[in-house]
Amino acid sequence: MRPLRLTDYYNGCVLAVTMIVWQLHCSTLFLQLLADLTTVGDVSFEKFEHQFRAMQSSQPHNYYVIVVEDGRTSEIVAAATLVIELKFIHQAGCRGRVEDVVVLSSRRSLKLGVALNTCLVALAKKLSVYKLSLECKDSLIGFYEKFGYKVDAGNNFLVQRFDSKI
Repeated sequence: MRPLRLTDYYNGCVLAVTMIVWQLHCSTLFLQLLADLTTVGDVSFEKFEHQFRAMQSSQPHNYYVIVVEDGRTSEIVAAATLVIELKFIHQAGCRGRVEDVVVLSSRRSLKLGVALNTCLVALAKKLSVYKLSLECKDSLIGFYEKFGYKVDAGNNFLVQRFDSKI
């Protein structure tokens, strides 16, 4: 398990001769992994790099993208993000949100989701968040309860979608 790197856009492929060769010969497996979770859309390397650098340079550091890499193939097989929100409430505390948890479908029996969640919960505690939350499908509530998450009765999750063109 490690932090996301810019080279993960091409799944860790080494720059061979030029950026063009790199782009032609390497795949975007990290984004393909995210596509197992949701719609990714068209993300060029330039878009990926811009977003990556923006996340990495946020002050204070608010984005922790963790990936699990297969040591034999260097393939990214699981990922999750911890987002830290700065608040005025709770003594100007921080709230943590777990986002984009995904495990490659062929690796779901290996307990990689357990490893990711254990890591994110420990990181959230280390960062002294007053609350850690995530949104998930009803079918996954039991899985996440193993890590201390609880359904917060009376609080509902609502959404407005603005990405209908993706």
